[in-house]
Amino acid sequence: MNFLLRFHFFILASLLCLAWFVPRFGDRWFRRIEEFGTRFARKKWAVVVFIALATVLPRAALLWVMPIPAPNIHDEFSYLLAGDTFAHGRLANPPHPMWLFLETFHVLQHPTYASIYPPAQGGVLAFGQLLGNPWVGVLLSMAAMGAAVTWAMQAWLPPRWALLGGVLVVLRIGLISDWMNSYWGGAVAATGGALVIGALPRIRQRLRLGDAVLMALGAALLANSRPLEGLIFCAPVAAAVIAWLFSKKSPAAAVVLPRLILPIALVLMATLGFIAHYNWRVTGSALLFPETLDEKVYTNFPLFIWQAPEKPLKYNNPQFEEFYNVVARNVYPRSLWTSLIRKSHSTWLFFLGSALSIPFLAFPRVLCDKRIRFLLIQCLWSGLGLLVVVWFFPHYVAPLTATIFMLIVQMLRHLRLWTIRSRPVGVYLTRLVILLLVARVPFSVAYRSEHREFGWNLERAGIVRELGTTTGKHLIIVSYSSGHIVDHEWVYNAADIDRAQIVWARQIPGRELKPLLEYFRERRVWILEADAHPIRLLPLSDPLLAEGESVASK
Repeated sequence: MNFLLRFHFFILASLLCLAWFVPRFGDRWFRRIEEFGTRFARKKWAVVVFIALATVLPRAALLWVMPIPAPNIHDEFSYLLAGDTFAHGRLANPPHPMWLFLETFHVLQHPTYASIYPPAQGGVLAFGQLLGNPWVGVLLSMAAMGAAVTWAMQAWLPPRWALLGGVLVVLRIGLISDWMNSYWGGAVAATGGALVIGALPRIRQRLRLGDAVLMALGAALLANSRPLEGLIFCAPVAAAVIAWLFSKKSPAAAVVLPRLILPIALVLMATLGFIAHYNWRVTGSALLFPETLDEKVYTNFPLFIWQAPEKPLKYNNPQFEEFYNVVARNVYPRSLWTSLIRKSHSTWLFFLGSALSIPFLAFPRVLCDKRIRFLLIQCLWSGLGLLVVVWFFPHYVAPLTATIFMLIVQMLRHLRLWTIRSRPVGVYLTRLVILLLVARVPFSVAYRSEHREFGWNLERAGIVRELGTTTGKHLIIVSYSSGHIVDHEWVYNAADIDRAQIVWARQIPGRELKPLLEYFRERRVWILEADAHPIRLLPLSDPLLAEGESVASK
């Protein structure tokens, strides 16, 4: 444990100890804020709009220290390809004659040139691209997520606690998380999950047509963003709705059919029709998902942890060999216990951290709380479902975002009532959680600002920016060394490759470049030495030039 980590825990322990000595610290100011929040929380739609604006405006104001992010992860480039494809009015692109040199991770080359991922995140990026930049779509999707999660909380929690929950979402993941500062999503699935879980109590209480439609739209978002995780998430909700329909509290069939069953059925049928059409346009089969085709062609890897890894495949280039046959297989979980530890740690780091771990002091009381028992069941069920899947990142948990934060808020409600020898330590602890989250924002902004000038992805973005100011079109042939880090992949292209100003291609050992150069003969050709220090971008006419003009960012 390094010094900074020990210091962090020392400060946290010291702050927790103050709960005994100064439980009413800052009580005068906190009471004023809490009283104002209680009054404001009664205006439910105003609160929803406030949370959306509290996500957009501060992040936009921070652009001078945290600029629009440059894509870094393989998945981000694939999603950006989907966005660019949709922005051009297509669901997929025709395969390219030079696909062998343009082949890259998480992108199909046949039967079409397209992203392997579900289309929802690509749609968000396409919307942003039409507004000027794909990241605008990310920003707006995060605002929609905050608004949807707050709306969901208003159905499960008292108004002032729902407002607090929305604030927690903004402070923890709405401003400075990877969901906001990357392109690989999370917000879309979180919005879908919030709409589903937020509609459930409303349907059981009032059975309005609008709530049924919102639940179905939430399920549609999940189906087009995180289909497997969304299916797992929706299973308990569907069971709860069916159980309610067959209970004594259910309205008459004449009311249920037009207000619940029919609208949900129509939206879900339209969703299934769209998915089938999208699959057909991308893979040539309505029943074959792009990601499933990618697994057959490239990964040859099991989906669930009880499945044994398949025999390694042979690939066209060394980068694919390294990634699929070495890196990917090294992260394969050896046991259910290994999977549990790894995924729990990753989820804790993203959603909770040290500040939102404090409410778990009241977790035993929440276990006995009948008001949110369904949320606990859903969280446990979804956790078990995620546990048996091989691959995992925090955005896989995105459908559970509203559920997780509602449980945290409910723990805060119980924690606030804590007293020890008449000392209101619970009041102090709940306020401490908010203070720690608020304090985390400037530290995280400072960290991201300090590290924004480093990274291979910024070098790549610099080349795009520099060549974008020149006349004519360019072909950049990327040359990798034997020790190349496969996560640093430069070869990604726009949807319309032949019309793009810059085309990225890879140099393949043992394969002639003549067909590639002949096809792109009207372009200026560059050789990029991606693993040189610093990187070198040299004209093909003199690829062995020791020192030459480079347009790479320093």
